[in-house]
Amino acid sequence: MAHRAYPTTEFEAPYWARGLAYIAGVDEAGRGAWAGPVVAAAVMLNPEAIPAGLQDSKQLTPAQRERLVPRIEAAAYGIGIGIVEAAVIDRINILEATRQAMQEALAALSPRPDVLLLDALSLPAVPIPQQSVVHGDARSVSIAAASIIAKVYRDRLMEKLDAQYPAYGFSRHKGYGTAYHQQQLRRCGPSPIHRLTFRGVVPASPEANP
Repeated sequence: MAHRAYPTTEFEAPYWARGLAYIAGVDEAGRGAWAGPVVAAAVMLNPEAIPAGLQDSKQLTPAQRERLVPRIEAAAYGIGIGIVEAAVIDRINILEATRQAMQEALAALSPRPDVLLLDALSLPAVPIPQQSVVHGDARSVSIAAASIIAKVYRDRLMEKLDAQYPAYGFSRHKGYGTAYHQQQLRRCGPSPIHRLTFRGVVPASPEANP
């Protein structure tokens, strides 16, 4: 079995070397889900206290992610969270909703970041220098930390929503398009937190999100 590569400080180090201390990794969770919000996190790590084991959140088990959250919180200069609900996603589309969630996460950060590292996105409305990194959550420690924070925060939200809308099994699939989720949608119809513009929730239409 091939050894899995871990994220490094390759993208952060040049900025730190120039005296730019506050490098914010930014990532989202829930972009492809059929239900629930999209959640973004922005994390500025202290270069002297980077937690071991950071990885793209999709490569970690739920227990591994939960263990890493307090380590990230202890090692961060700042953490911000942004949340955009399903109704807004339907209104403005998932890409713009993701950007809005990221902007909210950045607005919650203190101190203000010097540079942003984003996972294959840009934020044209944010007047902060930024670098888009393809597969950034697997390559940058800051983006990996943000992916973990966003994923754990959103999973906890979906578990709470499962209690509110128990027919769909949100605690099991977190709103993603599983066979069980599809079955329950056919049986019960969409809930108030479903994304009605997403294929799988309602019959596909030309303007539906992929």
